Amino acid sequence: MARRGLMLIYTGNGKGKTTASLGVTLRAIGRGMNVKYLQFIKSPERTYGEALALEKLGVKMEQLGIGFTWTKTPEEHRNALALAWEKAKLALADPGIDLLVLDELNNALAISKFPIDDVLPLAEVIDAIRNRPAHMHIVITGRDAKPELMEMADLVSSIEATKHYYDEGIGAVKGLEF
Repeated sequence: MARRGLMLIYTGNGKGKTTASLGVTLRAIGRGMNVKYLQFIKSPERTYGEALALEKLGVKMEQLGIGFTWTKTPEEHRNALALAWEKAKLALADPGIDLLVLDELNNALAISKFPIDDVLPLAEVIDAIRNRPAHMHIVITGRDAKPELMEMADLVSSIEATKHYYDEGIGAVKGLEF
């Protein structure tokens, strides 16, 4: 029986969605799978520990975003999302990829501060995922996963915050969060 690619979603308001996708990525690398890792929101202008670690393992993590939505103009974000989606579509059609991680795609699809439907149309995302090579596993992360994507998924894990050191005034910690 041929292997069927699975779709995994990590969503929710808690910390650890990207970390969960990295665990899957590490297992896939360990098993000799070809992994492609795309991030929709994080910017290449910053250095992230996960990108440094994956690079040491031979996987280039591509930051395709330009940061938080409040850091640039809506048009700059729309342009970045359009380019990110073009890269993601190419990856979703690539039969050489065994595992494709679309980190922060849920966040991108949930943007409501400015229109994104014309540069990142949900119907097109769904269609591209459905038509990916049959063996390709896909991991999607980020808050506010669309119900349509969750329905398609083989696994949905919701990570909820119970307690966070941010609430005590401790900012992002190098090595723990970036």
